[in-house]
Amino acid sequence: MYIEQAFKCLHDWWRYLAGFVIIIFASQIGTIPLITAVIFKELSSGAGVENLANLDQDTLLSILDSNLTLFLMLLSFAIGLLGIYFVVRFLHNQPFRELTTTRRKTDWGRIFFGFGLIAIVTTVLTVVDYYSNPEDYVVQFNLVPFIILAIIAIIMIPLQTSFEEYLFRGYLMQGIGVLAKNRWLPLILTSVVFGALHVANPEVDKLGPLVMVFYIGTGFFLGIMTLMDEGMELALGFHAGNNLIAALLVTADWTVFKTNSILKDVAEPSTGFDIVLPVLIIYPIFLLIMARRYKWTDWKGKLFGKVEEPLKDMDHIEIGENL
Repeated sequence: MYIEQAFKCLHDWWRYLAGFVIIIFASQIGTIPLITAVIFKELSSGAGVENLANLDQDTLLSILDSNLTLFLMLLSFAIGLLGIYFVVRFLHNQPFRELTTTRRKTDWGRIFFGFGLIAIVTTVLTVVDYYSNPEDYVVQFNLVPFIILAIIAIIMIPLQTSFEEYLFRGYLMQGIGVLAKNRWLPLILTSVVFGALHVANPEVDKLGPLVMVFYIGTGFFLGIMTLMDEGMELALGFHAGNNLIAALLVTADWTVFKTNSILKDVAEPSTGFDIVLPVLIIYPIFLLIMARRYKWTDWKGKLFGKVEEPLKDMDHIEIGENL
């Protein structure tokens, strides 16, 4: 069972607390290049450093070229991912594969399936919406900036999404699970915290607090996927596919990824049922597709059951002894 993997390693509560602090610290170190670049650009333009304190996040991120901004933003997640690897291997003495899956090796077929599922659906829906409502989009394709974007996105976005998956569906899911001795608490906590960390995204300012239903619902969706499949492969692929297609295909002035994508959405975003539509309809359909493909069973046990430490191997007993 996926959470029980943590019993094989050093799983004291203080290790998870210290590990979490180290991981967050590592990711914050990764923001230094972005901050430095912004300050340098402002100073070179003649502006004073004191002016930076009065700028909002969107303005700060618009100071640099969008491709450079994207790269530097994603760099912090890449360094955070290195922090997770360091903590898992050296603080917990856990093979990284056991944080990824219960299978003998990482199932790349599952990663590509999760990636392909969301990539195909998102692309099809976007194309249909583009032809149905062409006035809502502007084609902004520019070959050279797009190629640079594609290189950055293909390399860096999977690192960003992997950081989030390994932190929430991996490290914290296992850590909270072995400490709480159940599955429902880590599922709830990791999903809510995952969603809450998106509260600073510009989408929240634009769409209002209702969009948090989408972020928290996505956390539950990825958590259910991980627990039911006994591994993170589907979640890793799905999350990477979602963010990569979003960065390459469509951008908007009010999204966290302002990129040199093919299309720009200029429509006034909906703040109604469209926000919760994926959580209530699309995500359940995705789960049913995965359940059918991978033959998931025992939903109650895997999502709400107890987490028990496996019995340690008994010493070898000769056949016939004590008979």
